[in-house]
Amino acid sequence: MNRKQLVKDVADSTGMTQDQVDTVLGGVVESVTAAVKAGNKVVVPGFVSFEQTQRSARTGRNPQTGETMQIPAQKAVKVSAGKALKEAVRGS
Repeated sequence: MNRKQLVKDVADSTGMTQDQVDTVLGGVVESVTAAVKAGNKVVVPGFVSFEQTQRSARTGRNPQTGETMQIPAQKAVKVSAGKALKEAVRGS
């Protein structure tokens, strides 16, 4: 499902217009991005959580040449499914 399909589905289920849903979705994405960038954890209980993590520097290998290389430490985003979503997918 892409963004356009998501917007249409939410509009159909809520009675909002697609433009309204698209505006709200854009605001949610901006808010979550800003919060995670600032180092905050964002949790939608039962659905999903987003948080910033720190990856340590490590040694990697170039798959084409086999040459070892240093991969620097960097920030990453961790996304975890909530309990209700996991149970819905499992069919519990």
